[in-house]
Amino acid sequence: MHIAVIGTGTMGAGIAYVAAARGQDVSVFDFVPAAREAGLARITADLDDGVRRGKLDPAGRDAALARVRPATGLADCVAGADLVVEAVIEDPVVKQDVLRQAEAAAPRDAVLASNTSALSVTHLMSALDDPARGVGMHFFNPVRAMQLCEIVVGLETAPATIDRAEQAAAALGKQTVQVRDLAGFVTSRINIVIGNEAFLMLEQGVASAEGIDRAVRLALNHPMGPFQLADLVGLDVRLAATRELHRVLGDKYRPAPLLEQYVSAGRLGRKTGRGVYAYDKPAVAS
Repeated sequence: MHIAVIGTGTMGAGIAYVAAARGQDVSVFDFVPAAREAGLARITADLDDGVRRGKLDPAGRDAALARVRPATGLADCVAGADLVVEAVIEDPVVKQDVLRQAEAAAPRDAVLASNTSALSVTHLMSALDDPARGVGMHFFNPVRAMQLCEIVVGLETAPATIDRAEQAAAALGKQTVQVRDLAGFVTSRINIVIGNEAFLMLEQGVASAEGIDRAVRLALNHPMGPFQLADLVGLDVRLAATRELHRVLGDKYRPAPLLEQYVSAGRLGRKTGRGVYAYDKPAVAS
């Protein structure tokens, strides 16, 4: 299978890494050259880390890296692809533009997938001449460790497209849940409620950020607390998803003022070196 990944930030690079590590051919492209180089560096670093963790041997790392092809442009990236995954910013205008370009250049039978975490797949795919080819494939961060891929079924998504998305996810070692195209799907909707409430509690002084995270980890058995997760995902990404749920589903999802303030201040999480918590250095730019 040939997978084309458009957008080499945290999620795009993670998807490309998993695909290459599991024997799939991958082409990658980002419109921002610096982001493209950073994404390739992240893929290489993840493969090296796979060797350190005993998940790959050096020969396997080299073979996986050889399966990753940096593309010179979007059309070059999607040429010959069986599956195109756009993983650009959570902006419907940008995503629709990317999907339109991908449809024009990809093989006519290629599946066109969006890795959106909250936007309407039906709306995104309405930009296509053939929206039956469009589907949501919501991967989770870090892609290499998270087992789930939500398959989001748009209004026009064809059954054959769903089947091929399921097969592609299985080839990447992911389990799937089919989800109706409603804002936030399953996981984002639940995570946003928890995360937004955590910001409201922090603003009210209920407990410290560390205390809230510790309570959620130890009492609810979550692998990380809501602030740790928000910093990992990116506070800007979390805010964009929260705003979308607020727009569609109402005041229950109104973003916490403190979350808005952090984003306005440029405190976006690990990728900028500071979010709810401070980090030694920024992660590779996404």
